[in-house]
Amino acid sequence: MSDKLRLGVLISGRGTNLQALIRACADPDFPAEIVLVISNVASAAGLERAEDAEIPTTVIDHKSFNDRRTFDAALDTALKEANIELVCLAGFMRLLTDDFVEAWRNRMINIHPSLLPSFKGLDTHQRMLDAGVAIGGCTVHYVRPEMDTGPIIVQAAVPILPDDDADRLAARILEQEHIAYPLAVRLIAEDRVTLEGERALIRDGAPSAAALVNPGGN
Repeated sequence: MSDKLRLGVLISGRGTNLQALIRACADPDFPAEIVLVISNVASAAGLERAEDAEIPTTVIDHKSFNDRRTFDAALDTALKEANIELVCLAGFMRLLTDDFVEAWRNRMINIHPSLLPSFKGLDTHQRMLDAGVAIGGCTVHYVRPEMDTGPIIVQAAVPILPDDDADRLAARILEQEHIAYPLAVRLIAEDRVTLEGERALIRDGAPSAAALVNPGGN
């Protein structure tokens, strides 16, 4: 059996962050492998991405269950049967029960299109524009019961430009998501992340000392 970290990726839609992880895992030196992709939507385009990469997939339709608890139990069973070590939420559009989150505590991560703890929830890009902030970005974090909280592993900052609309801003942030998510997985797989309370400390990291100032001066 491979000694790589076994990933289970949960999706609901296009699967662009899944594709970024697939691309990273294709490198023989990458310390993790995707062994299962689960979607709650049978028509999710991300399933085709996984199938093209010959990764096992399964659909667990939330509409087939009476409540969130039984749906989450089915997810839990599928992940355990595949011997998943780290769950990666990648555009998975379902709220998970507290019991499920606690069962996978410190073994489940998510990517969110803002610099948490700012702009939790949905419609982040338009809300950034409406608030007039100058810098947006994305965050990879461990999952906690409260939505969009948990120890932060990786963040990437993106300047907001004068002619941005929500779509243009989302596209630029998404480019950084595709870098940040594989990086976070690598850090975890290489055992370089230590949790101290609700802080994630990175061993042998290379933090950038450069400041992003927006707008820049002359």
